[in-house]
Amino acid sequence: MAAPVFPTPKVIGTKRPEISYKKRSAARVIAFNAAGEVAVVYAKREEYYKLPGAASIPEETGGIVKIRNNLGCVATTEEYRNDLHQMSYCYVADVVDDSESPSLTEDEVSAGLGHLWLSVDKAKTRMAEAERNRN
Repeated sequence: MAAPVFPTPKVIGTKRPEISYKKRSAARVIAFNAAGEVAVVYAKREEYYKLPGAASIPEETGGIVKIRNNLGCVATTEEYRNDLHQMSYCYVADVVDDSESPSLTEDEVSAGLGHLWLSVDKAKTRMAEAERNRN
């Protein structure tokens, strides 16, 4: 079986040679609700937006999703933040049940973590603005 082919990553942040980075890989989900909006996680304390993690969708949004398997990985990001070097692999999904409430950890609550449902354009705009403000 051939190795999966991933899209060229969008690089966020700058790799600094003096930093010894901890490596991390993550799966992210572009989760669409019935209204065509996407789930976006907002960290108020650090003022950034991100896509929810695939494993943490129920905790972060209260929703259950079904991955659109026919699309495979649609985007990748390579991020340098503090001493973290993270590769994220993004998949498209549909919310199939949103009847639960998010269940955030104490650390997530203190970081001001929450989720929003936004149009694709508004989500892209907010993420881009937050990234510009961090640089």
